[in-house]
Amino acid sequence: MLNKSKANGQEFINEVATIGRIHHVNVVRLVGFCVTASKHALVYDYMPNGSLDKLIFSDCQNSSPLSWKQVCEIAKGVARGIEYLHQGCDMQILHFDIKPHNVLLDENFVPKVSDFGLAKLYPMQKSIATLTAVRGTLGYMAPELFYKRIGRVSHKADVYSYGMLLMEMAGRRRNVDAHAEHSSQIYFPSWIYDKFDQVEEMEIGDHATEEEKTITRKLILIALWCIQMTPEDRPSMREVLEMLEGDASGLRLPPKPSFYPPDSPISMQRSSDSSSSDESTAPLCSSVALEIEQMDD
Repeated sequence: MLNKSKANGQEFINEVATIGRIHHVNVVRLVGFCVTASKHALVYDYMPNGSLDKLIFSDCQNSSPLSWKQVCEIAKGVARGIEYLHQGCDMQILHFDIKPHNVLLDENFVPKVSDFGLAKLYPMQKSIATLTAVRGTLGYMAPELFYKRIGRVSHKADVYSYGMLLMEMAGRRRNVDAHAEHSSQIYFPSWIYDKFDQVEEMEIGDHATEEEKTITRKLILIALWCIQMTPEDRPSMREVLEMLEGDASGLRLPPKPSFYPPDSPISMQRSSDSSSSDESTAPLCSSVALEIEQMDD
């Protein structure tokens, strides 16, 4: 339900226009909509298991009701839904707000990509998106939305968001945790990369089987590829699906992900600070990127 403000009115029209052309098992189905003098309402199929964030984030570690096999199947389903948006419609649909809250689960835990209020439609032959404003949720937004010199905005922005979602699914924690026990753990992608790089054992549960450990490593490796700084270094969603459905032994470790370009003012400042401090150089929170955008040409 949305208040009938100008902004919400545009999001409402955008969502109805976008979702009306989509028919896929991993995309939420619009049943109807209602407009009154003061309210807008969208009616979707009922999703009894709610949104994904309710199941992967918990105050108690390892208490998620989802098994690792379910997590893997949900990851594949979300990837299929996004790949369909990019390649399966008459128009290319860029979602721009992929995150756990926007993945709904039906009675069989089949994932449905939802919330198309920020989506943009482009001709299939157009590879570059034109935006007049930054779109998305902090923590899931691709860096090229802030740092123009990194690359043009395209479907790879959704790939980045999916990678952040996948990382949270595999880690069962938010990617940025200011209350982490150790400063090195504040930014989860950086911390988990070091675990891989140092061939350390990951903690995924006291009773995890070898198969479950393999699934987790696979999801994290794919997520690390998806969140590469430069758009062209990220796979397409079709390639992501191939990795998810393929053998984990063929996946190699990508370059370490960074939260900001190495030549940015923030990066250079933190490099200077690190030489005189024992604190970890965990990336800053997303709000910093909004300030950096003001300095870009």
